[in-house]
Amino acid sequence: MTEEVAVPVRELPLAAATTGACCGIGVEGGLTREQAEASATLLKAVADPVRLRLLSAIRATDAGEACVCDLTPLVGLSQPTVSHHLKVLVEAGLLEREKRGAWAWFRLVPTRLDDVAAIFR
Repeated sequence: MTEEVAVPVRELPLAAATTGACCGIGVEGGLTREQAEASATLLKAVADPVRLRLLSAIRATDAGEACVCDLTPLVGLSQPTVSHHLKVLVEAGLLEREKRGAWAWFRLVPTRLDDVAAIFR
């Protein structure tokens, strides 16, 4: 039979107990709930390796834009799958889409790339 041993519980100062701050420095600021949700949506869009490759490839072109027909072989996926990934990036505001004849062309939205970087500043 094991014997129970009482372990002393360290008492927190009253301020820490009521505010949740154990070190007394108080943490305020940061993103609001709405900003965090918007930032999470943006980060989810770029959190996929295929989408990162697509963004990188478009950024690397001389014209700053690329046709879906050129992007498909780059990532080795079917055209519908690549189109899905591009749609996610367009919906996140990272890319703009322009229909030219039978093909869709995509270009970066530089200010949205700045928004990604700004999340961590």
